[in-house]
Amino acid sequence: MGHREDLLAGAKRCLYEKGYARTTARDIVAASGTNLGSIGYHYGSTRSLMNAAMLSAIEEWGEAIGAALATGADDGTDDPLVRYWRRVIGTLGTHRELWLASVEAMLQSEHSPELKAQIAAGMEQGRRGLAALLTARDEDSLDEPTVRTVGSVSLALMSGVMTQWLTDPEHAPSAEQIAAGVRALAGVPGLVGDLGPGLHQ
Repeated sequence: MGHREDLLAGAKRCLYEKGYARTTARDIVAASGTNLGSIGYHYGSTRSLMNAAMLSAIEEWGEAIGAALATGADDGTDDPLVRYWRRVIGTLGTHRELWLASVEAMLQSEHSPELKAQIAAGMEQGRRGLAALLTARDEDSLDEPTVRTVGSVSLALMSGVMTQWLTDPEHAPSAEQIAAGVRALAGVPGLVGDLGPGLHQ
């Protein structure tokens, strides 16, 4: 790799290990084996480099989480909703640093229009991906109402559940509790109870 690629890899390593706000230019140089001058030459500033690292981390997060949900191993349960949420919670053990980076990206996006736009685009991809997974349909065949309902609500549930697991794992809901809660909500008059045939795969 050249210095540009080395810097990006080093910045991402610092992002995962130290976080966005605590990473300094010297941290990146030490992690990448480059020099301070190369940051300005290739990225203009440390902040621009860290934003690039954040964008790259968001892309990795989306790909990793999507793959984990789509190809999770059979864990012995016959309940498709429990199986789905076990996969979601399981990604915290395999991709914790990516989940944390996604949370920090949200905070930092207030100061970076480019980062905010990238996060918004990633959320749109996430809505479509979840809607396709849960309805067992190809993303290209999804209609907008399905994306805005199944996709948006699924993304909101996932974000909320993982926030609880990141901050208070002792009291965070299990897959079984989440499934029971979703079904209880579905029983409330006026709410739709079927999340889609994709859960039965």
